[in-house]
Amino acid sequence: MTATSVECGDFLEFQDTLKKMRLLDDKIIYTLNTAIPTESFKGQVDSIEQCKDLFQQIKSIHLQREQAITKCLNVTKGRVMQLKNLRDNGDERPTLIKNLRNEQTTLRLLQAELNIEEVLKRRTVQVYYERCRGFYKPSHVNTEVINK
Repeated sequence: MTATSVECGDFLEFQDTLKKMRLLDDKIIYTLNTAIPTESFKGQVDSIEQCKDLFQQIKSIHLQREQAITKCLNVTKGRVMQLKNLRDNGDERPTLIKNLRNEQTTLRLLQAELNIEEVLKRRTVQVYYERCRGFYKPSHVNTEVINK
């Protein structure tokens, strides 16, 4: 699923899409347990390649989610500005005011999703680093994220 295919009109649908996109983060410990073998099976699996591939997947899905949230944030900000301009130009219809409040609420919810995303990223990268640091250390992993 790409950021461009995410619908921003229905917030609940957007949250469902994000939930599906967050499966890798939700199952990161399980994924690492299956990717990195125990001592007795070390010779059968290339742990370096497994960790490298997993990191690429993590990086890709994090980028997709961030782009999707940012896209919807920008769309919603545009709608809020448009509705505010109508209101500021003297349009006091109750439906306009209601729509403006709904869009402002959606905007706050999207900003909260961005904060949630940061927490999820930090947790996933930290767990990844703890398990894969002996096999593969990506050069661009933020050490501040790992040490928090």
